[in-house]
Amino acid sequence: MIALALYRLAAYVRSHRVYQALLLALALLAILHGSRVPAGQEGSALADGAVLLVPVLAWAARSLLDTEPDRQREMSAVLVGGRGREVAAGLLAAFAVCAAFAALGMGWALLLGVTQWPSHGLLSAAAALYVMSALTGTALGALTSRAVLPSPAVSIMTLVLGYLAMLLLSAMAPAWLTVPLIGWMRAASRCELVERLPELGPISVAWCVIGLAAYAWLRHRRA
Repeated sequence: MIALALYRLAAYVRSHRVYQALLLALALLAILHGSRVPAGQEGSALADGAVLLVPVLAWAARSLLDTEPDRQREMSAVLVGGRGREVAAGLLAAFAVCAAFAALGMGWALLLGVTQWPSHGLLSAAAALYVMSALTGTALGALTSRAVLPSPAVSIMTLVLGYLAMLLLSAMAPAWLTVPLIGWMRAASRCELVERLPELGPISVAWCVIGLAAYAWLRHRRA
């Protein structure tokens, strides 16, 4: 399974699809962190980056999962010993890519977006946000990949609308109804991110797990 995940990562890089998401991420980060935020607003800068990167991470995950042709994906399932291992290898590779882009986003924010280094507690909370951002992007990208939505137009529209739905629901509805992206930003802007992370974190992870489980179920159903 690890070998298949590494193979898919290598194929993603060799196909040059990785540069699509990379250019999007660099453009977004350059605009978002075009000027350093004043001291005391480090949490907002970090949380905003984690939220706004989600669609780029989803695009990267979707692109990686779509790199391998359908027939080759079927052969991979046979070679690794079953559909479950093949699905897990794809998700592992997609999360690795999302985690790399999330690390780029957090590093950019720390080096070029803040004037004062955040406290240890805030830094740890921000790192947790970027991990959850990578998980969210992986789940959304997987659910809009070709194996689930064969039409490219429907896939892209679903990805964008899914992200917008998360934003709207997290802004207007109770925090538990979706991944609380706006909740992350609000907590950071109020300097409450460290205190509220034990509340927001489990909700975020739970929805990511639900999304990944839904993807695995759909893949098995369509096998």
